[in-house]
Amino acid sequence: MATGCGQLYLCLVITLRWWSLECSNYDTPLMATKDGDIIIGGLFPVHESVNFTDSVDGRPSRRICSRFNVARMLQALMLIEAVETINRSPLLGNLTLGYRIVDSCSDVTTAVIVTHRFLDVNWTVCQHVWNTTDWNEPRFLRPVDVIIGGYHSEISIAVARQLSIREIPQISYGSTTGLLSDKSRFPAFMRTVPEDKYQAQAIVDILVNHGWDWVGLVTTDGDYGRYAAQRFQERAKEKRICMAFSMVLPDILDDSDLKLRVNETITSIEKDDRIQVIVSFAKPDHMMYIMSVLTPNATGRIWLASDNWATSAPRVLQNSTLKDTGTVIGVTLKSATSASFDSYLDSLNPNWTAHENNTILQYYLQRLWHRKPDLGEQLKKNVYPYAIFSVGMAVKAIASAVEDLCTRRDCRGEHFEPWMLKKALRNASFKWEPNGRQYRFDERGDLNTGYDLILWKQNGEHVDIHNIIANYSIQSSELSFINGGEAQITTLVGNINSSCSRRCLPGERKFLQKDKDVCCFECEDCTKDMFSNDTNMVECLACADNYWSNPGSHECQKKVEEVFDWNEAFAIVLMSFAVLGIVLTLVVLVLFLARWATPMVRASVGPVSLLLLVSLLGTFTSTVLFVGRPNDRQCQARQVLFGISFTLCVSCILVKSLKILLAFQIDPSVKLILNKLFQPYLIIAFCVAVQVAICTVWLIKSPPTSISKDKENGKVLLLCQEGEEKDFLYFGLMLAYIGLLSLIGFVIAFKGRKLPDCYNEAKFITFSLLIYFICWVVFGPIYAHTEAGKFQPAVEMIVILFSAYGILGTLFLPKCYIILFKKDSNTREAFLQCMRDHHCQMSQDTPISLTSSPDFEVRPFNSMHNSSSQASLVPRESSDGCLSPVTSSPTAQLTRDAPPPAPVTTEAPRDLMPINRKKRKLARCNTFH
Repeated sequence: MATGCGQLYLCLVITLRWWSLECSNYDTPLMATKDGDIIIGGLFPVHESVNFTDSVDGRPSRRICSRFNVARMLQALMLIEAVETINRSPLLGNLTLGYRIVDSCSDVTTAVIVTHRFLDVNWTVCQHVWNTTDWNEPRFLRPVDVIIGGYHSEISIAVARQLSIREIPQISYGSTTGLLSDKSRFPAFMRTVPEDKYQAQAIVDILVNHGWDWVGLVTTDGDYGRYAAQRFQERAKEKRICMAFSMVLPDILDDSDLKLRVNETITSIEKDDRIQVIVSFAKPDHMMYIMSVLTPNATGRIWLASDNWATSAPRVLQNSTLKDTGTVIGVTLKSATSASFDSYLDSLNPNWTAHENNTILQYYLQRLWHRKPDLGEQLKKNVYPYAIFSVGMAVKAIASAVEDLCTRRDCRGEHFEPWMLKKALRNASFKWEPNGRQYRFDERGDLNTGYDLILWKQNGEHVDIHNIIANYSIQSSELSFINGGEAQITTLVGNINSSCSRRCLPGERKFLQKDKDVCCFECEDCTKDMFSNDTNMVECLACADNYWSNPGSHECQKKVEEVFDWNEAFAIVLMSFAVLGIVLTLVVLVLFLARWATPMVRASVGPVSLLLLVSLLGTFTSTVLFVGRPNDRQCQARQVLFGISFTLCVSCILVKSLKILLAFQIDPSVKLILNKLFQPYLIIAFCVAVQVAICTVWLIKSPPTSISKDKENGKVLLLCQEGEEKDFLYFGLMLAYIGLLSLIGFVIAFKGRKLPDCYNEAKFITFSLLIYFICWVVFGPIYAHTEAGKFQPAVEMIVILFSAYGILGTLFLPKCYIILFKKDSNTREAFLQCMRDHHCQMSQDTPISLTSSPDFEVRPFNSMHNSSSQASLVPRESSDGCLSPVTSSPTAQLTRDAPPPAPVTTEAPRDLMPINRKKRKLARCNTFH
């Protein structure tokens, strides 16, 4: 028994001794505590750095926090105020929130030690009695259930690794590195701020908006600095923004290389005056060092500050001024105001003894506050609006998760585990009352609230860091200016150019050089029909259809269309001739119909003449389609209409020529057979059908289309292309076929040119086809070798009009003249007499062949259809050797009582010696007359 009591006493002594050593050798960081059912741990960098002091007894060096930061203390007070507000509300019912807030001193090791104690079930707190070397009695604190913090990414990463073991939820209010979004490594980590890739995008957008593509980059060699710089460079490369230099500073201030790297940074800025913008993800202390050693040649630059130091103006400018530094544009986390927090600060008791459980506030009131001015007003001047928002949102998220979780279970004692809270936090939805917006964490545990853009502004002796000039939305990737921010930033940096090369003006484009950075380029003019309407365009834009531009243009102009249009004087003249041709053709057609029974109409093969006049109407009409703005239908219709119409015209002329040949020039022995085979309508139909087939194949294989050809000075020629490019096969085939029919008709008509004057249509056919040949022989080379112009359709139009007028004038106008003004010549007797005279003349000029038949006959077209009502003029040789007109029909003979002609013998009378037979025939003709 005695032995047992002795052992117990020995253990107690050892325990107390250890406890005494613990309290006397460990400096507990500043902290604030409050008990509750759910305990929130808080890590805040109230001090900005840690100093080490050597131990005299060989123990580890003591860690002493230095440089108290009032703004970070206010973040801790925001957590306290938010917890008290939740506890006063009926949100959690009988449950209350407690907190354990500790100063991490901006040090990873200190934060890890504190986190270890957060999780310790035997957490013992020892604190000094103010102004003495005594210690308060140790206090045992229960472990925390959730942690808010830390602020720096390096600290949050170290803490998250510890918390992930037990899946204790952690909510950061300032760590933005994207590494923490990896849920496989940090499953319990969440944050009320967006990750750095969005900040990098916001900074890149600022550079793009101002055309800054040649910038310097400064960062620190830590988790935050490396990740942020990497994301920025990736985004910058996508937008063709180049790094003039990239400097990575040692993360530790007492590193021997720090001074060397800072000097290299200053040198890089000095030697290149094109670098007017520097982007920095460095820490405030590093930036303070850089600003303090800036040389005159390196001052006056634009500094784009990340959230790492954007709100640390007092620290950064500790040894310099804003005027010497230049312009500082900072990207900060989303800010907000809280009236309840302002009231909380106003109500704080300035007596430090009233805050027994808050040594952070005690330290400030005891050592830093000089009681001027009012405590609340003094503290409100140091509030970071974005810090208030992010810390307040973290507390609201915890309260919302606790409310949701503890309505289904008892959250007191052993019934509650921290991992349960982690799951509830992922699904929590919470609202920030000042703006009424609802928030929730995304699948990676991030809260994408956006950013504020601030512009450092000198305000007396202080620099105002609350000058918010714009908001950046992550969802829309847009920068929207507020509070006159656009005017402010334009005034300060509107004329600043930070580029490797001069800006390419509108009308120019960037020309990249080999072996040089994409930002170091030359400018060259846009080519013809290209333009650029902005500065520094990489590629020129093509003008839209029907628009053009000269080289080096910044805009396109509408092309001036050239077309053989209706308002052209030349077109009006040609159209007048076309209309006149249509009118004359209609007049002739009406005249022929009115004088249908006259010998002149009958002798000209009346029905075929009417068909020929209709074809001339189509030919004249086709010329109308050569005028005006062309389209595909019009281009196809005008050639097809002309081709078929003129083929019909030439076919009718061919039939007329064949009829004349059959009537006057063919040997009587074969005339009867040919008359039976001669079918004029079938001949016409066949000739036209071949042309229709050619045109059909043309329209299917390579139809004429409307095209536009660019010319100089922004003019575009609208015309028809007769087939594919440089392919006139079917167009030429159509014209060649018409030419072939015309040639056949010409040869046949030429043989019958010596006919009676009253029936000498072959001579007119020959002349009309000769006009056609001349026109189209001239047209071919001109059309094929003439450069396309707006008057090119007029060339074909003129040729068509000449051809049509040639046929109309030579074949029909003489007949119309006789019908209208020579009525005495338009009788049957006149036609008979004319043929008698022609026969006598032929008898005088040509010896009579005894072996040839003297018989020949001329029939009107109606006789081809065996009409018995019409007579055929059948001149026969009379006994005196002259022509005696008779009829082929006994009922319609002109000389019914004339004796039949004497039979022609094949042998001459014996008493007739060879004499001049021509004189004898002439004597007979004279006797006849």
